[in-house]
Amino acid sequence: MVRFDLRFALCCCNAFLRSSSGDSADSQEEDFYRLLDIERDASEDDIKRAYKKRSLQMHPDKLAQRGQTVTAADQERFTRMKEAYETLSDPHKRETYDAIGEKGLKWLEEPFSIDPEELARNFATSSILDRSKIFAIFVAIAIGIFIQPILICLMADGILGPNASWFAVLTPLWTWDAFILFYHTRVIMMGPIHKPDNIPDEEWVDPLPMKRRYVSLARFLLVIVFEIFVALRLQNVIEWKWAVMFIPIYVWEATTLIKKVPIATMEIVTLEELETVIMGKPFAEFTQEEKEGIAKKYSVVPSHNSPEFAMAYKMKNRAKQDILRLFLRILFLVFVILQLDLGLDWSWWLVFIPVWLASFCVCFGSVRNFVMVQAVAAERDPEYFGGKRAENDNKATADGTGGDIESQANYGAMGDGNTPEEKSEPISPAEREALQAQIAMSGQQVMSSCCSQCFLLVIVCLIVAKLQNPEAYSAFWIIFPLLLIAGLVLCCLGCTIFCVSEIPEYDTADLGVAGYADTQQPPQGSATDPEAGNTEGGGASENMVYIPPAPPSNVLNANSATGAPDASAEPPTIAVNSGGSTANTDGPDTSSEVATAEAEEDAAAAVPPSQPVDQHVNEPPPQFQPTAETKDSKLAYDHQASSIHELD
Repeated sequence: MVRFDLRFALCCCNAFLRSSSGDSADSQEEDFYRLLDIERDASEDDIKRAYKKRSLQMHPDKLAQRGQTVTAADQERFTRMKEAYETLSDPHKRETYDAIGEKGLKWLEEPFSIDPEELARNFATSSILDRSKIFAIFVAIAIGIFIQPILICLMADGILGPNASWFAVLTPLWTWDAFILFYHTRVIMMGPIHKPDNIPDEEWVDPLPMKRRYVSLARFLLVIVFEIFVALRLQNVIEWKWAVMFIPIYVWEATTLIKKVPIATMEIVTLEELETVIMGKPFAEFTQEEKEGIAKKYSVVPSHNSPEFAMAYKMKNRAKQDILRLFLRILFLVFVILQLDLGLDWSWWLVFIPVWLASFCVCFGSVRNFVMVQAVAAERDPEYFGGKRAENDNKATADGTGGDIESQANYGAMGDGNTPEEKSEPISPAEREALQAQIAMSGQQVMSSCCSQCFLLVIVCLIVAKLQNPEAYSAFWIIFPLLLIAGLVLCCLGCTIFCVSEIPEYDTADLGVAGYADTQQPPQGSATDPEAGNTEGGGASENMVYIPPAPPSNVLNANSATGAPDASAEPPTIAVNSGGSTANTDGPDTSSEVATAEAEEDAAAAVPPSQPVDQHVNEPPPQFQPTAETKDSKLAYDHQASSIHELD
């Protein structure tokens, strides 16, 4: 019988685990059985005998004894055969392997070994049936979430009739409670987690102790008791006061307060502070009782700049925020009980004041965290993120006193360490990127918190307006925003699931990418640096000099009366430096320019014949005297020459 987890994996993950391109689970199933040379219905004894037989045939030592040369392929084949035996000899692994194949087994045991590209490729080649199973799972989840609010709205509007029972209406809620209760009992029945062999006894801490499991089960039972009380009260089976009805919630909030107070009041200290200031002795001399007391009162971190300190600080702040929200919830419960039990004629908008305050606190906390992260980044790197030092520098520059007063005051100082304040060392690019990531994450948290709170306030406003005037509109308008978003999400998921297709892989040689650089010819009259070579894609490199083509003959023979330079005059000399730029030496020549030109000529002469060198690099561009009839040609030539100088 196939296990439930394998059935779920086959139902929803078959599109990701199997591919229609030949890499299916069936082909993988034959691999392990073929390696051991057994049938797929072989017994455990048959697997053991086959493994011993194949070990005698494939073991590297046995091959060496027979005079054969042991290669890496032989060792890899023996290792794979051993892996096949370990998988098939374990009934649990064998059942998983027979169901979803070798890759599915590895992905279930090591989820982080999943290759996203392979998953996407398998999903793109999957069948419509496998994709329909995935979409059906999302639809079932949406129905399971929204069926209970829909039934409550039908009951509130009186559509189900006066004889409808609240216990029947809350059937989906009882179903969810049954699943969650089964999970808690299953976790308790698992027993304590066994210590791994590679961890010493004194360092092992159970991540899920039994005390925490029992406390979680008790808290959930309190919620179930409150749900039963509410159903009985709505069904008019009991006539208790609402103050008595909320007793399980009081106890639940009290357990939350007991859990959060020690974390919120915990002091964060470094190990050095713990040894020198608090305890006065090394950590190795601490007794077990002292360690337990320290764990209850302090959070020990390596340093104040370590990630552990940041994590402990966030945990402490989160506990404080949870305590604040807890008090707002209790205040809201008090207002609701006074409104229901005492019959106070308060407006429901006033009763929900704690809810408005809670939303404001959430948004304010996110903005405050964002400001704090920006301040820390500005303190770490004032020049990049801005800060007090940068403002002081700008102010000093505006006053005319100089931008770096500290460096002027310390001019000539030898750095003996007696200065009251030293400059902070510049941070590395990696640290700067980490600060940028923290600022971006804080900004995203502000946006998500504000948007979620705004959406929540819309739902709460609809509830309050309905309570204030029950005949104003149908109760379905309260859940309409949720249904609208769920419908849009399902539509997007459906388009994504059914419209994804495999992208064909093209060979780069077919697209002309492989020989692109070879087929690109440089412009006419260009010269390339032999050492630098052509740039990628056939573009111009920084050592390339572009020589324009010769002008037309009618332009060269133009009349000199137009005011152009005389063609018989000596042309200017263009010197090419090592950076590829040109310098016009039309005038008195200098020794540096002559030396540069001679060095370029020597470098060009030293290049082997196999590397082509433009012979016109040191030759001047042709001069011309355009006439009135060739004015347009002259303008085009001047524009071309100016663009070449800009390129250089």
